Amino acid sequence: MIKREKIKDLLVSTAFGTEVKVMGWVRTFRNNQFIALNDGSCMGNIQVVVDFENTAEELLKRITTGAAIAVSGTLVESLGKGQKVEIKATQVEILGDSNAEEYPLQPKKHSLEFLREIAHLRFRTNTFNAVFKVRHALAFAIHQFYNDRGFVYMHTPVITASDAEGAGEMFKVTTLDLDQLPKTDDGKIDYAADFFGKATNLTVSGQLEGELAAMAFGQIYTFGPTFRAENSNTTRHLAEFWMIEPEVAFADLEDNMQLAEDMMKYVINYALTHCAEEIAFLNDRLSDEEKQKPQQERSEFTLIEKLNFCLNNDFERLTYTEAIQILKQSKPNQKKQFKYLIDEWGADLQSEHERYLVEKHFKKPVILTDYPKDIKSFYMRMNDDGKTVAAMDILFPGIGEMVGGSQREERLDKLKARMEEMHIPQEELWWYLDTRKFGSAPHAGFGLGFERLVLFVTGMTNIRDVIAFPRFPKSAEF
Repeated sequence: MIKREKIKDLLVSTAFGTEVKVMGWVRTFRNNQFIALNDGSCMGNIQVVVDFENTAEELLKRITTGAAIAVSGTLVESLGKGQKVEIKATQVEILGDSNAEEYPLQPKKHSLEFLREIAHLRFRTNTFNAVFKVRHALAFAIHQFYNDRGFVYMHTPVITASDAEGAGEMFKVTTLDLDQLPKTDDGKIDYAADFFGKATNLTVSGQLEGELAAMAFGQIYTFGPTFRAENSNTTRHLAEFWMIEPEVAFADLEDNMQLAEDMMKYVINYALTHCAEEIAFLNDRLSDEEKQKPQQERSEFTLIEKLNFCLNNDFERLTYTEAIQILKQSKPNQKKQFKYLIDEWGADLQSEHERYLVEKHFKKPVILTDYPKDIKSFYMRMNDDGKTVAAMDILFPGIGEMVGGSQREERLDKLKARMEEMHIPQEELWWYLDTRKFGSAPHAGFGLGFERLVLFVTGMTNIRDVIAFPRFPKSAEF
């Protein structure tokens, strides 16, 4: 039995005259003779030439777009333009029929909005073949980066009783009958009757548990799903997404910034090296899209130029205070072109401000540090000025914030004071406070939203197009 060959390998083969067998899905079938066949191993199709005069008409009718077929034949040098090889078929077998009238992916250009509605089939398009191959490569590169540096990969819980961010926008987890909720004497829900005996939710971050592990292993990372119940219908937010969160003991903010910069450069370089075909395709796709925009809205860079721009520049490092001064004096602020005007220290920076710093002012990725304590989380280390914390955000072109992290507050008294200030119940986080009692040490970490990284590297413009089955308000399809 001839084993199945991958189309990816055959397209670069010169073993002409060899008997081969391929299996895949029909992209097009022209003139009852030429099949464009794709098996998912690459974006390219192989042309199969059918001897239609000696093939049953009933079989020819079943070779339709979307049908799965097996082809046996001879690999020959192609005489036509656009391909070097083709298969002269000796046998075509239908593995799975596809009703041509009902199959939604016709051989034409489909909008991304339409493809979102048929997310179960969009993997079969070149665009999504490329996007998800890049996503795979980036995930692999993340693990390789940390593994090569001796980090321990930790799986932190998906169901938790704590809110790491203090944000309160969480999905509740319960086995209680929602039509007959048990109540306490004061009318509140009695969670004692629930599965875990207390209120629980889907995690918003694995950071707090990651810190516990870092206090034993020295350096760990998590890479798992996280959930935010924000009623946010933007192109940059999801209700379910993946996060990478390293935590490193005996590290300060400087170490944290360097680790994050090294990681970003490593994974981008990995994708450029290992997904050259996919990124070239996405680069051309984005360039075509840019041509439809007015001149002033077009990007200065192609996708490949943007990725190399991040590799070839040291990230600019400056404090939040310095950034506020730059933004206050900027033309868009003085001409009131920003949607959110910067008028005083303490303002929470918006995406438009972050992108101005990266794309217009410095023209390179930026790391902002030392944010006001009032706009940051309770676990960030207080600076000596009493006003700012040792936080850092990495800002990227086209995206804004890509990475958010900090040196963690290792001093028990300071941490307790911040929790009190921010109304975070200490009794619920007794286990977290224990790490500050027993061998506390300086440590730091950050979080990277994986989909934002994929968005950046693929040049896609909507985060719902870089995760297989996006979850957002009023949508939990597939």
